[in-house]
Order: sequence, then C-alpha cells, then structure tokens
Amino acid sequence: MSSKKSAAPVPLSEHLRLPLGAVDLADLDPSATPGYPGKGKSDAPEWIAALAPELSDLQEMLFAAGRSVPERAPRALVVLQGMDTSGKGGVIRHAIGLVDPQGVDLTSFKAPSAEERRHHYLWRIRNALPGAGKIGIFDRSHYEDVLVVRVDSLVPEDVWSKRYDEINEFEAELVAGGTRLVKCMLNVSFEEQKARLAERLANPTKYWKYNPGDVDARKKWPAYMEAYAAALEKCNTEAAPWYVIPSDRKWYRNWAVAELLRETLAGMGLAWPAAEFDVAAEQKRLAES
Repeated sequence: MSSKKSAAPVPLSEHLRLPLGAVDLADLDPSATPGYPGKGKSDAPEWIAALAPELSDLQEMLFAAGRSVPERAPRALVVLQGMDTSGKGGVIRHAIGLVDPQGVDLTSFKAPSAEERRHHYLWRIRNALPGAGKIGIFDRSHYEDVLVVRVDSLVPEDVWSKRYDEINEFEAELVAGGTRLVKCMLNVSFEEQKARLAERLANPTKYWKYNPGDVDARKKWPAYMEAYAAALEKCNTEAAPWYVIPSDRKWYRNWAVAELLRETLAGMGLAWPAAEFDVAAEQKRLAES
C-alpha cells in the first residue's frame, strides 16, 4: 500500500468531531465508517500499518522535544471513554501500539482507591498526566465522575452537576499549558455489546475479560446513554472537542483512532531539535578518534 494512503483525503477530525449543541446518541450510528478511504475490513490491516511510519517519526520528534526542552515541550493526551466492550483495550493494542512504548504514558482508571477518595476527583487525573514529550493514554478518565457517579448516584446531583464546568476549566488549563487533547467516545451499540459479551462467555481464553457486573450495567443502558449525552454536550469545547468513534466495527475503530492521533501530532508543528554543539567539529573529532 502506498505511503500516500497513510492519511484520509479529508481530515478525519472533520468527520468525527461532534458538533456543538444538543446531543442525541440515537442519531450517531455505531456501525458507520465515516472517512474510511479503503474497501472495508479486508484492507483495514494495510491501512492501519500504513500509518505506522509517519506516526513513529512524529512520536519520536515529540519525545525528542521532551528530552531537549522539557520545560517547553508539548504533549498529547488521548482520552478513551466508552461502555464496556467498546474497545478501549483494542485501541491501545492496535492503534497506540504503532508507536514506541517508551514515549507513552498509559493509565487505566478503575474505582478510586481509599487514598484517591480522600482527594478531589481530579487529583488522581493530574497525577497521571503525560510527561514532557509524551503521549498519554487514559483508559477511562475524569469523565467517570459524571458517568458512573451520576448513574449510580455515588454523590448528590448538586455535586456531580457542577463537575462539567470544572472539567471544562481543567481541560482548558491543559490545552493552554501545551497539551493536545484527543477525546474519543467509543460508541458501541447495545446489540453489539451483547454479542461481544456472549463471545467472551463462549471462549475460555476470554473468561478473564468477562465481568458479571457488565450485565448489571446493561440494565442501566438508558441511564448511561443519558449521562454520556450530557457529558458530550456539556464538555464539547473548541479547546477540547469530542470525537465520537463508531465502534461496532473493530477494524474501523482502530484505524480511526490511529489516524486521529496521526493528524493531531502532524498538526503540532513538531520538528527535530537543533544540535546544541558544533556538528562539524564533532564530526572531525570523531574521525580523528
């Protein structure tokens, strides 16, 4: 596959960026493939692999900036949010796996620990932010505090309802400080989730991925969709927009997140750091050594 196919003809972000305003998830097709330039599942591995060379170079430039000028180096943060089986782990393996793991800070957020509960809910998020020149990956994120917290009434409404503004202020602060945010809502359908859970139960090698609590969460699907719609609507800003990734087709989901990351890094104006020494003099010294 030619290198020119490493990017979609039209920026994928234009296809996937959620418009500002009211959100109705029923209007967003989880099986769609917007912006995909290939034929479908059959050539998806080639299209994903074609992204690797450019992604690798861009990620190394970012990493080099972190080593050379850490106080001014940019960073990127990919937020993966979605219902169980939406494919956060698959994205990490197949899309983020295209870059050098040395340049990636990955955090999977589970239920808060006793210590984390003693702090503001953003405390553990701040502690997990990527370092200079790094790509951060959040498997779940601060949005859990307006999703599961809201659905399960873990705090009163007058508490979680204030968090949307707090999150917007937090994300604006990150962007102003040099972090590029790529917020991905992995949109899986109710029917596809059931099929994926059934697949886990049918395969002993996937028992470890099955959580009985997922069936309990399915009973709350309408409440979760309402909570997601609110989070998408209220925290979709110019500084930190949401991208909704149709996720019923795993091959499309993985390509889309990889291409969004490529597009994001390519738009950061990255360059190789200049030498802080006399190159000609060092070449001469090396030749004489």
